Amino acid sequence: MCHPDRDGFPRPPEGAYGWPWMGPSPRFPEKMPDGRVWPKISIVTPNYNYSRYLEATIRSVLLQGYPNLEYIVIDGGSTDGSIEIIRKYEPWISFWTSGPDRGQSEAINRGMAKTTGEIMAWINSDDMYQPWTFRTVAEIFSLHSDVNWLVGCNSWWDEEGRQIAVKPVYKNIYNYLLNDYGWIQQESVFWRRPLWEKAGGGLDENYIHQMDAELWCRFFVLDHLWHVDAVIGGFRRHAASKTRQNQQDTLAAIEHAIAAMNRSVPESLLKNARILRRMRAAKKFLPWINVERIARLIFRGLYREADYGRISFIGGAWVKNTAPFMTGAWKPGTPNFHARNDAD
Repeated sequence: MCHPDRDGFPRPPEGAYGWPWMGPSPRFPEKMPDGRVWPKISIVTPNYNYSRYLEATIRSVLLQGYPNLEYIVIDGGSTDGSIEIIRKYEPWISFWTSGPDRGQSEAINRGMAKTTGEIMAWINSDDMYQPWTFRTVAEIFSLHSDVNWLVGCNSWWDEEGRQIAVKPVYKNIYNYLLNDYGWIQQESVFWRRPLWEKAGGGLDENYIHQMDAELWCRFFVLDHLWHVDAVIGGFRRHAASKTRQNQQDTLAAIEHAIAAMNRSVPESLLKNARILRRMRAAKKFLPWINVERIARLIFRGLYREADYGRISFIGGAWVKNTAPFMTGAWKPGTPNFHARNDAD
């Protein structure tokens, strides 16, 4: 795939400024600082009639200048000008196609089936990556061989592409078992190919909503999620968002996925979840007592297992540490907690 520093890379539309409308990015070094080749990153973008945001998404992928990128765009037969946008960037896209499909999950699966990269993710055609995303992800996966999937801080763009909020959110399998699921932000999740293949190698196409959360449920059964103290992707808030227009269906879909996960996890995890559920109830009915602190003394092993894996940039390198698990209940529309920085 051509690097976007050559003459001919499309100029931004008139009046567009800031990320990702700036000029072509500088080239990465040919190799990583330790001398290894940059791992191949495969990204898939599904699209259907989102021409208003599609170009920004494509540019947020290409303008990082990552030297070993495989980028695939799967369009569902758009009629709104999306095809013209894709063709404009065709020299820098590894593969694209347009035609009817059975929905977003099938489109992503079709794209993923064509990928060959060691690191995988998808970005929807109304969302964006940050300029440093691929370098951050590549460095972490290359440095920590036991990290098989990761997520950055949650962040949000508005309709005009302004970043309007950032919030660290920590989740693991115990949160999901407690129905404390909001939200692992899909735009900030990356994983290794072996985990994808071990989990079945595809999205469940029966899911119209929360196909990502259903995948996280399968990932959780296989491996721990690591949380990166960095903003690497963001969700765009706008009136036409499928999530915003179908909130009840979205909640029903993720709860269905979690119920299925409950039937596949070991009894030991379910037992631990029942203990944590009782601790959550105790916090609610005994607010004047530091239930969390007492529980951590009594169930040290459980809380050590439940604590969140965390990766922070410390001393010039990405270092693994932890953030404490919390049993506070989450409800749609309420903020998630911010874990303290144990490394500070």
